[in-house]
Amino acid sequence: MKKYKLSDNTWSYKEIEAINRVIKSDRFTMGKEVKEYEKQFAEKIGSKYAVMSNSGSSANLLAIGALVYSGKLLSGDEVIVPAVSWSTTYFPVAQHNLKLRFVDIDADTYNIDVTKVESAITDRTKAILSVNLLGNPNEYKEILQICKKHNLILIEDSCESLGGKYKDKLLGTFGLLGTYSTFYSHHLCTMEGGVTVTNDEELYHYLLCIRAHGWTRNLPNDSKIYSKNNDDFYEQFNFIMPGYNLRPLEMEAAIGIEQLKKLDKIIEQRKKNARYFLKRIREVNNIKPQMEIEESSWFGFGMVIGENLDLRKCVVEALKKNDIEVRPIVAGNFTKNFAVKYLDYTIYKKLTNADIIHHNGLFVGNHSKNIREEIDILINVLKGVLNDR
Repeated sequence: MKKYKLSDNTWSYKEIEAINRVIKSDRFTMGKEVKEYEKQFAEKIGSKYAVMSNSGSSANLLAIGALVYSGKLLSGDEVIVPAVSWSTTYFPVAQHNLKLRFVDIDADTYNIDVTKVESAITDRTKAILSVNLLGNPNEYKEILQICKKHNLILIEDSCESLGGKYKDKLLGTFGLLGTYSTFYSHHLCTMEGGVTVTNDEELYHYLLCIRAHGWTRNLPNDSKIYSKNNDDFYEQFNFIMPGYNLRPLEMEAAIGIEQLKKLDKIIEQRKKNARYFLKRIREVNNIKPQMEIEESSWFGFGMVIGENLDLRKCVVEALKKNDIEVRPIVAGNFTKNFAVKYLDYTIYKKLTNADIIHHNGLFVGNHSKNIREEIDILINVLKGVLNDR
């Protein structure tokens, strides 16, 4: 039987040629390839500035760091977050001495429940960190209205949602900062990699500085955050804020340049796969797929299995037996993870829907090529487990 993997390989000889180009250049760490990729990425996504880093997790770390060191967020400020996401949506917030406030998700879309956001705001709330889970857009009309009314910063975690749209605007460009991942299993595959975008020039300069040690070397001469010394020797090792080493490799950027050329076709194929999946999943009982808002870029196919805990266990076992790779819906209700004991957080009321996802949710992969055959196998396996229940 054909194996249904979580992700597929979108590389061709072009990506190999790009790697060889870097090898021949004898320059492997951040250089001209990264700069060119950032330029093209920003143009493609519709943002003024893009900063590449070594992962989507680092892209989030940079975004939060830039807001803190610029003074836009202060120690102890509260950030509203959805209760279902990846770990490094939350960790950078805590690592910069900010307080997390978990809000329940919508059971159908898997994104933050916009009907609960405004009532979750406290005197300490200064930002909302929205997550477009599995490629699915949030209801940004409502979220932006809330941000405007309460003078809140919007940060957008689009690590799983490159190419998705809300009201014809690309995800990742609604907030003051947006983040993306180009990890191997994502829409663009650069091995490891992430990008942080913004239209704010000052924040852009903070991102450049924080990405590489907190030094001034990568800042432009007319920087908004620091007046450079005319002595180039001095500016080689001059540190103005606590930074990290989050620099990407030239190989990753060179691959990214080739991958960007394929992005439109990649997203269109994922949407075609999703339409077929949604049509076929109607044949299965006791299962509900993720509800699309506007134009998802369909990172994967999320599903909730009935109300019986044993049902999900049976489904997972059947999928594995039939060589169909399956995962939880990200980290489920993140407050159930042991790591929260290290975080400063509060929970707004009950996380009922996050618990449903935690106990009854799963997702399988979507690919950048036609996977009708794999979807047919998936549906047959699901029907075999669920339709007689």
